[in-house]
Amino acid sequence: MLFAALLFPAGFAGWAVGHYTSLDKSSSTVVHTVTIGSTSAPATTTTPATTPATTTPATTTSSGGAGNAAAGKSVFAANGCASCHTFKPANATGTVGPDLDAAPASDAKADNNMDLAAFIKQSIDDPNAYIAKGYTKGVMPTTFGQSLSSTQLNDLVAFIFSGTAKS
Repeated sequence: MLFAALLFPAGFAGWAVGHYTSLDKSSSTVVHTVTIGSTSAPATTTTPATTPATTTPATTTSSGGAGNAAAGKSVFAANGCASCHTFKPANATGTVGPDLDAAPASDAKADNNMDLAAFIKQSIDDPNAYIAKGYTKGVMPTTFGQSLSSTQLNDLVAFIFSGTAKS
């Protein structure tokens, strides 16, 4: 009984220390762990880069917030993303827009070495902020930033982040 009574405060204290010690640090000093395929509810884990990454099921965290990748798959399908983008986790084969399996990482680097999750969010919210080589401005709708709730947007970012190559 004592163990159970101490478990919750200890867990909260660990979360608070990890959360607040990672604030104001660049993405290169914070490790973001993403695990896909878990049957338990996702839990966000942010750890300093000097410690080994945890294997706790997690969603992405970034300046764009945290999202649920499983819920993001539904957002991807419901908003017609597959009609324009190739993305293996969604069984999407569209060719109008960039291939989301590989393009986000290389495009984020080309866009002033931007944080990947932040780049993905910006690409949905303001698609004309960066135009990938070989594509034309104005093709992707600019309305997703207004039509998606912040939760849906963060879930979609988590889904794309979880399935794209990080190289």
